[in-house]
Amino acid sequence: MPRIVKAGLIQSSSTHPGDADPGVIREAMIARHMALIEDAAKQGVQVLCLQELFYGPYFCAEQQTRWYSITEQIPEGPTTQLMMETAKRLGMVLIVPIYEVEQTGVYYNTAAVIDADGTYLGKYRKHHIPHCHPGFWEKFYFRPGNTGYPVFQTAVGKIGVYICYDRHFPEGARCLGLNGAEIVFNPSATVAGLSEYLWKLEQPAHAVANGYFVGAINRVGTEQPWAIGEFYGQSYFCDPRGQMIVVGSRDQTELIVADLDLEMIEQVRNTWQFYRDRRPESYGAIVAP
Repeated sequence: MPRIVKAGLIQSSSTHPGDADPGVIREAMIARHMALIEDAAKQGVQVLCLQELFYGPYFCAEQQTRWYSITEQIPEGPTTQLMMETAKRLGMVLIVPIYEVEQTGVYYNTAAVIDADGTYLGKYRKHHIPHCHPGFWEKFYFRPGNTGYPVFQTAVGKIGVYICYDRHFPEGARCLGLNGAEIVFNPSATVAGLSEYLWKLEQPAHAVANGYFVGAINRVGTEQPWAIGEFYGQSYFCDPRGQMIVVGSRDQTELIVADLDLEMIEQVRNTWQFYRDRRPESYGAIVAP
């Protein structure tokens, strides 16, 4: 029998240029996303993921300590608490990327996972932190994640999270599969250039290699004053065969919705026996320092 989950992604432009007050931007972006979350509920979405650092612009285009002011604790912080209340009210699983503070000076690029009854299930901290041109200065802002690759049992199934630059590393994607993930969400912020070619190549490959669904999110627009490039949207879901189910627009703030039949996972894995045929005893060189 089909096991259909209606899943959603939100891609958005920034409400303000990056030289505006970070607190003002946060409030405006949360308000925009709350309206889109309500729209998702009206469409029957059961699980919804927001984009990387959803309540701000992609501020890693500069290196300024003023952005530390929008860090929050998870789950005690106001954004996680708001999303817990929202998830309970709407009966919707939420994946919420937040700039997390553990203690003063110790910050992570994190996603909170909240179940459909409002229960905070846990968090994933981005493992792989870039620091490269044209303006991805993330090591200024984030410590590498230390949570491992958790998979969360939710009301709709087993959910894993990978964040943006993580997608270039197949090792973590495999760990999520081995940990039982049925849907892996990857909230991102990436601009046109070499990464656009990879955008629809790498993550479908992870879906095929591991036999799970992937929901990939990218923001839209060119964010001023930095203008490091066009965030080209095209958020999508792909299935365990690597086929695109739905793809968002290049330049519009919008909600992307797809029906995912989780029964396909068993069908695909019973055909392609990648887990049976693994040879982990031969892979030692991969984890050598």
